[in-house]
Amino acid sequence: MFTHLHVHTEYSLLDGLSRIPQLVSEAKNHGMHSLAITDHGSLYGVIDFYTACKEQGINPIIGCELYEAHGSRFTKDNSERRPSHLTVLAHNNIGYNNLIHLSSKSHLEGFYYRPRIDDELLQQHQEGLIVLSGCPSAKIPRLISDGRLEDAIKRAEWYKELYPNRFFLEIQDHAHIPELPAINKGLISISKALDIPIVATNDSHYTTINEAPYQDLRICIATNATIHDPKRLKMEDNSFYLKSPMEMAKLFSELPEAIRNTERIAEMCQTAIPFGEMHIPSYPTPNGSDADEFLAKICWDGLQKLYQDPTTHAKDRLKYELEVIKQTNFANYFLVVWDIAYFARQQSILMGVRGSAAASLALYCLGVTEIDPLAHNLVFERFLNLERKEMPDIDMDFQDDRRDEILHYVTKTYGSDKVAQIITFGTLGPKGAIRDVGRAMAISYGEVDKLARMIPFKTRSIDEAIKEVPSLKEIYNKDQTIHDLLENAKGLEGISHHVSTHAAGVVISEKPLVEYIPLQRPVKTGNGTEIAMTQYGMQNIAELGLLKMDLLGLTNLTIIDKTLHLLETNRGLELALHQIPLDDARTFDLLSSGLTNEVFQLESEGMQRNIKELKPSSVSDVAAMIALYRPGPMDQIPTFIDSKHSRIPVTSPHPSLDAILEDTYGVIVYQDQVLRILQTFAGYTLGSADIVRKAMGKKIPELMRQERQGFIKGAEAQGFTSKQAKEIFKLIEPFAGYAFNKAHSVSYALISYWTAFFKANFQLEYMTSVLNARSDNPERMANAITECMRMGIPIFPPDINLSEVEFTISKEDESNIGIRFGLAAIKNLGSSGVNTLIESRTTNGIFASIGEFTKNANLRGLNRRSLESLIKAGAFDSLGNRGSILNATEAILAQSQMQYKMKSTGQTNLFEGHGNQDTMPDIDIPLDSSDVQIGEKLAWERELLGVTLTPSPLSSLVSSNYPGHITNLNAINKDMEGQFITLLGQLSLTRELTTRNGQNYLIASIELLGGSIEVITWPDALNRTREVWKEGNILQIKGKVVVRSETISIYCDIAREYDLTSDNNGFSNKGHSAQATSPSIPNESEFLTLSLMESNDPSNDFNRLRAIIDIVLKFPGSNPLVFDIHTGRQKVRLKMPITVGYSSELHVQLTSLIGESKVAFGNTMPVGNTFETTG
Repeated sequence: MFTHLHVHTEYSLLDGLSRIPQLVSEAKNHGMHSLAITDHGSLYGVIDFYTACKEQGINPIIGCELYEAHGSRFTKDNSERRPSHLTVLAHNNIGYNNLIHLSSKSHLEGFYYRPRIDDELLQQHQEGLIVLSGCPSAKIPRLISDGRLEDAIKRAEWYKELYPNRFFLEIQDHAHIPELPAINKGLISISKALDIPIVATNDSHYTTINEAPYQDLRICIATNATIHDPKRLKMEDNSFYLKSPMEMAKLFSELPEAIRNTERIAEMCQTAIPFGEMHIPSYPTPNGSDADEFLAKICWDGLQKLYQDPTTHAKDRLKYELEVIKQTNFANYFLVVWDIAYFARQQSILMGVRGSAAASLALYCLGVTEIDPLAHNLVFERFLNLERKEMPDIDMDFQDDRRDEILHYVTKTYGSDKVAQIITFGTLGPKGAIRDVGRAMAISYGEVDKLARMIPFKTRSIDEAIKEVPSLKEIYNKDQTIHDLLENAKGLEGISHHVSTHAAGVVISEKPLVEYIPLQRPVKTGNGTEIAMTQYGMQNIAELGLLKMDLLGLTNLTIIDKTLHLLETNRGLELALHQIPLDDARTFDLLSSGLTNEVFQLESEGMQRNIKELKPSSVSDVAAMIALYRPGPMDQIPTFIDSKHSRIPVTSPHPSLDAILEDTYGVIVYQDQVLRILQTFAGYTLGSADIVRKAMGKKIPELMRQERQGFIKGAEAQGFTSKQAKEIFKLIEPFAGYAFNKAHSVSYALISYWTAFFKANFQLEYMTSVLNARSDNPERMANAITECMRMGIPIFPPDINLSEVEFTISKEDESNIGIRFGLAAIKNLGSSGVNTLIESRTTNGIFASIGEFTKNANLRGLNRRSLESLIKAGAFDSLGNRGSILNATEAILAQSQMQYKMKSTGQTNLFEGHGNQDTMPDIDIPLDSSDVQIGEKLAWERELLGVTLTPSPLSSLVSSNYPGHITNLNAINKDMEGQFITLLGQLSLTRELTTRNGQNYLIASIELLGGSIEVITWPDALNRTREVWKEGNILQIKGKVVVRSETISIYCDIAREYDLTSDNNGFSNKGHSAQATSPSIPNESEFLTLSLMESNDPSNDFNRLRAIIDIVLKFPGSNPLVFDIHTGRQKVRLKMPITVGYSSELHVQLTSLIGESKVAFGNTMPVGNTFETTG
């Protein structure tokens, strides 16, 4: 019987296609007893492969096609860009462990284009491995191809000596590889000369022959090629599939021993991966004391501190929990969690706990969670019980801007070799598959994009989309090109596409991780600490008994932390979270209003509507709404709300359940309630009830039948009738699958309450913190700014003299306090460049002019694009017009660079010997009088700030109420499809197109608060409304909401201009003025500046200058006269020793002589780089 020993799966990323379940099933169908996995360089799929094989009764052979460096794995030059291949299999568990070491070190030490091993590593980890000489890209075949047979023999001898009786020469037969016959001939000759057995393999990259075209597309995607490119990297034919034993025997009929040796190797490979063992790190207890005793001491101390005089119930609960923890051997786990939480508290890092862990009184006593499980009647058994022998999840949230500190501490405390972040595999979804395959098939981007947009966002497969979207089904059936594209995309959708780091997952072990799992290249954490990443995913980690933890960075905790700090600095108020009253009237008024944008978990339009109807009066109400607002339980929301407000009577399914459902008005909301119902009604222990809950959630018919029978029997034993039991089981059955656990809901509800408390009571501090937390997400930042405006909080524009790196609270005057836009939040600017800029402002003082800015600002961290973004965003509006400053960008950068060079070379004293020391010359950068239209300013602001801050008609939509009109983009959602609505917004862009029958229609972009929406006006409506579609107009538009794929549009029925001033007495500019109040700058005399260009005729230049002097002398006065003389690329400014009296008549005479653009009057820049004439 032939055994495949060279097999790639989808985890040979972008080079393999075989999905493991189908691969193993195909091997079973072929009657095979063993099967290998040999993915490129990594062991990603090993655990899933091992489990699938065991389920099918197939012996799993664990292997890897490793990359061999030509020399040392530490060498990284051009000679190492194409490493050789080597097929390595685990002979036994020692070999499996050595394979883990080899793969890990190839990534961690030898990565250069590919993860590489070298001879040194092969020697260090040779035990328990079986090695095949490899495919045509391996060392020995390459030497044969290069005509270096003697060197190939020497290399074969080296392997044979290193792996006695465990080295084989690998031969393959793929018809269209031209060098393969010569390679096989050489391998056979070496086999005979050195008595090394040969073994046949098929380089399997996909499971069936029909998948060959998909493999070709996968390679095209990986190499950014198309299937029409004859020079593309591709497999030579369609023979790289999992062939049957009969096909392989026929292929190697002249070498039957090569087939027999596959079975010989298969029998040699016997690896047993241990599951179910626990490898929890040991917490270093004081003096090596017993972990259970130390845990108990901390918990009892905590109980006394938290409850002062704990009740018998509290003591019994803690005693019970500690006994369960002891029997399940999880004391060290709890201590590690306590250790991490203690560090976070000591460092003032805000944290919380997700999931069922908040149900543990022990964790509450340890200070890990803020939730009192007794007060909230939380069920410990939902978290941990003796019947469910598996490691519980303790998922921890930390403020996301300090999560790196937690990772650094864990790594430092438990060892960098024992801590790793967990890998996650990105798969190709329906949209991604269509886009990638379309590109590989060389179909136009527009056509592919249009097709991808037709796939609904939440659709799980292309087949599902074809069923759901009639227009997609139609084009799929009628257009052969589209049909082929979708069929090919189906072949690749769901396939593993890339790897990334799990957002929260971290694994900690008692021994170095490479004793259990393979690792790969480290991930930078931001503070210099390097943390490796696992090659096995989260589920595999848990199956192997390793301690996996979710250490998630939560933005809302960052927002809360920033708010607390702002309260201290801005108001002198020191506030701790546990001091926040949980019955604050303002907070519940805010929640009851439904205005819960930027309130954790309560932001969606549907949630806002429901929380407004609920009008919560406790944190428990909020927790219930969070639990109910999900598919399934959502149907119970009306009943819950009506019962709370006594609009309908509160009724339980049975009187015995009244106490269980009392807090949720007779509605089953939580998994905990399901457990208690099982306990009360059918006599289950809470532990066994949790097992039943999980079984019911799987919805396996046979399992459900067994559980139903058990429930009825238990209920009858409790004195209930069979009919009653069936009714109750039918009631709880759906909730077991989709209900939340209460601990999780309460944990998140508390954070929701805190954020609502701050928003209701400390608006400025809270919204400033929100904006800083959202600054890396332009869309969310824009929504937050819109919310500020709705709340009446002024948003002051960015200002080069007033803005800091982040958003700050800014006091224009005592009656006008708002939030100043942070410079780093402007698109194309980073915090590092802005920091150096602000540092120079702090050192040298405010920039009174563009010249001073150029002279004193450190622009080393800014490039031209950054400077232009600052200007376009309005940061320089206090120093001049945007258009004129933008035109001077080149001069600003050039002068700044010159200043930097002078300073760096010490050339700062131009007046040595004249009493002035270390004096840099003043810089004068004349600005023209040009500016840009308001429409262009608004467009710049939308692009760079996400919102417009320059006063415009749209500004008044913020502070005014327009009943019956939608003015905010957030108010429109997909649930409104088919409804007729009325918009009020500003027309910013139009495109007129033609229908198939030649009629004109219009696509317009309407600016609302929070963003823009597409409005389509079809021919009939356009004919009625054509005169109103002028860019800049405020329009009232009535139309129907249309959802195409995930894009929402409005089909216009009626449109008219809307006069905002008639309802609002003009525009409301408060807080949104682009012209910010700047620090007081001395007001110098207004200058008359005349610009002259030097010509090739000096005599003509002199006569023109003489004529100008003759004119100005007729107009005496106090205005200084300045000439800007342009000579080639240089400009010299001459400050004349005379003054003039500027007037319209003087202006006319001068412009008639030298031109309008050459005459400027006003406050010029301070004079620098000038030559003062002496007359």
